[in-house]
This record gives sequence, structure tokens and C-alpha cells, in this order.
Amino acid sequence: MATALKTEALLREFLFNGVRIPDPAPDMTVEEVRNFLAPTYPEIATATLTGPDATGSALRYTFDRAIGSKG
Repeated sequence: MATALKTEALLREFLFNGVRIPDPAPDMTVEEVRNFLAPTYPEIATATLTGPDATGSALRYTFDRAIGSKG
């Protein structure tokens, strides 16, 4: 008796400043998502990106704000 394997593509999600952001378009690259989100979250443009981390149901990419000094 053969066992059928079931595969599922994990959804992507993005995390920025404690806010979970659903994937705006799965066909976009991560950099395209960054550019898409930058007008709403301007600090994403200079944030560092880590991930993906598997959370069980999704692949999570995290944008961390760049730490810098003014002046």
C-alpha cells in the first residue's frame, strides 16, 4: 500500500516593529515587498531583513529598524 505525500506551500508573513503584515502578493520577491510596504512603513526602506524563519504555518521575514544616530 503506497502512502501519498501531501505538500503545502508555506505562506509568507512579514514582521515589522511588532506588527505582523500578511504577504501582499506571493509572486513578489522579498525586495519587491519591501518597496511595496515602504510608503506605509518608511523605516522598512533602511531596515535589516532576517529570515525566513519557519513558524509552522508560515515563513516569517522580519524587518528590524536600523539603529543609528542623528546629526
